[in-house]
Amino acid sequence: MMISLNGQKETCDDGATIASLLQNRNVRPEMVSVEVNDSIIERGRYDQVRLKEGDSVELLYFMGGGS
Repeated sequence: MMISLNGQKETCDDGATIASLLQNRNVRPEMVSVEVNDSIIERGRYDQVRLKEGDSVELLYFMGGGS
């Protein structure tokens, strides 16, 4: 199925969860926040939330720095 991932069209398996999407892309769940269709998903629900055709997914990475 097709989703939008950080603004780019991507394919993923039917029935994929946020957890499986992160795992397939070698992204550690504790390093990102995930937004699906403009709603932030709680980290504890990543393995429960199934993606659907046309979903818009944003992976929000934490950045360090400053002085």
